[in-house]
Amino acid sequence: MSKNEFICDCNVIHPNIVNKISKIMLNNDLFYNMADFYKILGDTTRMKILYALDQCEMCVCDIANLLSMSKSSISHQLSTLRRSGIIRCRKEGKEVYYMLDDNHVKKVIEIGIEHLEHKENYKK
Repeated sequence: MSKNEFICDCNVIHPNIVNKISKIMLNNDLFYNMADFYKILGDTTRMKILYALDQCEMCVCDIANLLSMSKSSISHQLSTLRRSGIIRCRKEGKEVYYMLDDNHVKKVIEIGIEHLEHKENYKK
């Protein structure tokens, strides 16, 4: 199978399809925000943090211990995730606990895992 086999070598435009989709295309701002959302998820450390938070809420010390990283580097990643609206936190005394922002984030994480496990066996 040559790579050219997947290149369209015609100049046929299907106006019914183009018109139908152009009517339902989303606002450009939404596409930019969606790309930013997925860029935030495109970091291994942040994905590990999100997976851990998908299991239960955790404080910085616990996440740092789990991932064998410094509290400072975990705090930096948590700050990025929080500014992006992907996680939120609650304070209990001097401790701050982090959790996924809502079920939408939870679903994105879990569907991504399910998709990859379906394609390959990544389980321990």
